[in-house]
Formats: sequence, C-alpha cells, structure tokens
Amino acid sequence: MLVIFDCDGVLVDSEPLANTCFARALRREGLDWNVEDTMRRLMGRSMRSCVEIVEGELGRALPVDFVDRLQADTMQAFRDAPLRTVPGVVEAIDAIEAAGIATCVASSGGLDKMRVTLGITGLWSRFEGRIFSSTQVPRGKPFPDLFLHAAIEMNEQPFDSVVVEDSLPGIQAARAAGMRALAYVGAPYSDAEALRAAGGRTFDSMSSLPMLAWAGR
Repeated sequence: MLVIFDCDGVLVDSEPLANTCFARALRREGLDWNVEDTMRRLMGRSMRSCVEIVEGELGRALPVDFVDRLQADTMQAFRDAPLRTVPGVVEAIDAIEAAGIATCVASSGGLDKMRVTLGITGLWSRFEGRIFSSTQVPRGKPFPDLFLHAAIEMNEQPFDSVVVEDSLPGIQAARAAGMRALAYVGAPYSDAEALRAAGGRTFDSMSSLPMLAWAGR
C-alpha cells in the first residue's frame, strides 16, 4: 500500500502565502485577481498550466522572466515567514509509516521549490528519494500522469494507492488515476463541497488521516 502526499496545503502550510505572491505578481501585469481568485483558479495546478490560464485571461504572453521573478519572490516569502508544517501531519506520517505503509510526495510544484518548502519544515530529508514533481511528466493535475508516475516509481499499484490532497485538480487527478482520494479541508479556504463532488473523502483534522488511510487495506 502507498500513501501519496501532495505538498502545498497538505504537508506545508504554504498556500495562502504563495497565492498572495501570485496575486501581487498578476496585478503588476494588469490582472486584478485577489488571493481568493488565484486559489480558486490556479491552486493545485502546475506552473505551466497556471501560465496558460493567466495568458488566456490577459490575451497576451507574460514577460519571459515572469515565472522566475514570481518564484524568487515566493521563495523569499517562504524563508521570511517562516513556513510551518500543516498541524498534525508529522504525527500522521509517523503513524502511517509505523504501520508499514509506504509514503511519498507528488506535487505540482517543481523540485527546486520543494527543496525550499520541505527543507524549511524539515521534511525534505524524510522524503528524499520519494519526491515527485509535475515537471517529470507530460501533463500535470488534473490529469493522472503524476500520481501514476509516483506509483510506478514506488513499485505500487494504483488501486492500492491513496492520495492526500487539498485541491480540486489534485482530487480529480487521483480519481483519474484510479486511486482513493482523501481531501483535507482543515484550512479556511477549503471548498469541501467541490472536493466531495469530485470524489474526495473529506476530513478536517490530520489526526483522522491514519485511520482513513488504513480503511482501504
């Protein structure tokens, strides 16, 4: 059995800060989206997909250095904050791994970004060698490519894999991969109704996660 963790919003409490930086960058380009807009439209997607959506809204290409500047601003904000783990997730990982269940990370974020976010929170070394990014597959979430890639690399079957997500594209990707989807809705910005409608089993406390993961054994 395999439990696949998303990174932002599931392991690391980074979504509000990351989307604040994204909204600020978009306003500089003339797109007046607030933080809630960026979360609703972009959260859980690869940067490539986000850029395509934004350029469609603007009707023009973003500057060639837009992503580099955004990522630099975001990484600095993460270091300044500093980032913390999602409450209770470390204990949940401990319990899942103590039961002999394999774990890994599969995120829309790039590996360089995860080296910062997981590094700040002390999780990079814990998952090193078992960290996968949408940059490694042809299509990001909501397509199943990333989760299927993670399962193959971990030598596990999709039907014996559980995904822990907090975004709609992530839940859609998990279900498209034929995996059980557990949707964390403990954050104030969570859209529990949409995540349930997409096939996610919702839960609002990481203390519930080990039991939910074991339920499919």
